[in-house]
Amino acid sequence: MLQKEKENMAIHVKNIKELNKALQPVLLKMTDQLADRVHETLNYFLQDYYLGYDPTSYQRTKDFLYSAVKVDAHPYKGGVKASVYIDYDSLNSYKGVTGYQVVKWADDGLHGGMEVDHKPHVWQDTLDETINNGELLKLAIEYLKSHGISVRT
Repeated sequence: MLQKEKENMAIHVKNIKELNKALQPVLLKMTDQLADRVHETLNYFLQDYYLGYDPTSYQRTKDFLYSAVKVDAHPYKGGVKASVYIDYDSLNSYKGVTGYQVVKWADDGLHGGMEVDHKPHVWQDTLDETINNGELLKLAIEYLKSHGISVRT
């Protein structure tokens, strides 16, 4: 019971440093969850990219399919940072083309640099389904409210 009472107690802060310290655990967990959502969405569009087209002129290595990376949330410059990205440096098994070019083609709706009917835009679709449509903001607001932090929009 003592732990539950402690959780419900108000936190009194005297300065910005104490406020940062009080908010840090909440922000770390929230940021990690938001990054998980972006990573999950990116992997969905990578799967769609692979399942939507069966190449006949080249053989897939599937390196691109597994190239999504999530870096866990950590304190950064007075705030919190997490990263989700496509590791194009790991795409070194493609002959005559850089990993960056493979990623660029996939975001331009091309497969192996070729125009095909299935045209996902892997990175842009991920941004559209997480950030540009307001989903991450909505999830952040819900998370903060669920932790007793008043948020006005």
